[in-house]
Amino acid sequence: MTADGPRPPEPITGARLLFALDPAVAYLNHGSFGAVPIGVQRAQQRIRDEVDVNPMRFFQSGLVERITHTRRHLAGFLGADPDGTALVGNATTGAAIVLGSMRLRPGDEILHTDHGYGAVSLAVERECRRTGAVARSVPVPLRANDQEIVAAVRAALRPGRTRLLIVDHITSPTARLLPVAAITAVARAHDVAVLVDGAHVPGHLPVAVDAIGADFWVGNFHKWAYAPRGTAVLVVAAKWREQIEPLVVSWEQPTGFPGSVEFQGTLDYSPWLAAPTGLFTLRTLGVEAVRAHNAALAAYGQRVVGAALGIPADELPRPGGDSVAMRLVPLPTGLVTDHREAHTLRQRIADELAVEVAINAWRGQGLLRLSAQVYNRAEEFDRLARQLPAFLAGR
Repeated sequence: MTADGPRPPEPITGARLLFALDPAVAYLNHGSFGAVPIGVQRAQQRIRDEVDVNPMRFFQSGLVERITHTRRHLAGFLGADPDGTALVGNATTGAAIVLGSMRLRPGDEILHTDHGYGAVSLAVERECRRTGAVARSVPVPLRANDQEIVAAVRAALRPGRTRLLIVDHITSPTARLLPVAAITAVARAHDVAVLVDGAHVPGHLPVAVDAIGADFWVGNFHKWAYAPRGTAVLVVAAKWREQIEPLVVSWEQPTGFPGSVEFQGTLDYSPWLAAPTGLFTLRTLGVEAVRAHNAALAAYGQRVVGAALGIPADELPRPGGDSVAMRLVPLPTGLVTDHREAHTLRQRIADELAVEVAINAWRGQGLLRLSAQVYNRAEEFDRLARQLPAFLAGR
């Protein structure tokens, strides 16, 4: 990198050895599915072994109490009320539970931005078909500032008709950090319930969920908090808890939320019970050190890849600011215009360059999303920068 460009952060000693990722692949897409440290994998396997030694004892002797203990640990990390927090499989599951519990009627409206996660949008469409409600999207420019975003949402609300506003804490396709507390305050002032999709937040950014004031908040621990995949939380404000209905009814249904949502018979509970080991790993490395390293390395990666594609540093989008460990590099116009083309290009980069990245089509524009994690090195971003221009030119 040139003298006036950012320097990559120093690696965190020993962090790379904690993961089992293929060393032949530059894994620059932690944001999609995370990566589970070896120690957490082993903790999960010990729980699975415990199940198979005596399934009856595991499921009938103290399982609910162990889930409750884990929930309290994870909720405490997020600054959320443990009694209003339920463990779920992922953020999308939590969103589906909220949608199914809203008791929508024909003419009711669900409002969301055009930065939302695709699977949540599909869940909204299904609920609208089922109930007769309608969905409406608020367009938010990629480079809009916080005040402009709040103003756009305020202008789009229809009091008396808009029942639910869904807003992402960190957007998946555009890596945008949204001012969720300010947006929530505006919506609540108009008596509109708010669901914050915080899929990328746990472990990634400091957060006090209860202080946001949202009616519902969902977040994954298996992305940035080193938990096994299948670990997420649904946080529900007190006024809504009696109304929450699980997607599947099981034996804890009479206890109400959160137990009715968490207990699902012979579900594999090992990801949840091993999740505190993930937080222990994060704390051992140093939570703030990990966050600072990842954000700085993502910024470096964006700069070198953007420069390789001829994009000046001051033209690179920074919708997440300096704290988000995911950065965008716009692809040449016309290269990626829809989800199918994005998937095809991502797969070719993985197969031919041995680099894993995320590629999204947003408003017809291809966006390459780079993530950085403690197992990454600056050389991996440098390698992508060297290879990508010729690769794209040869398409």
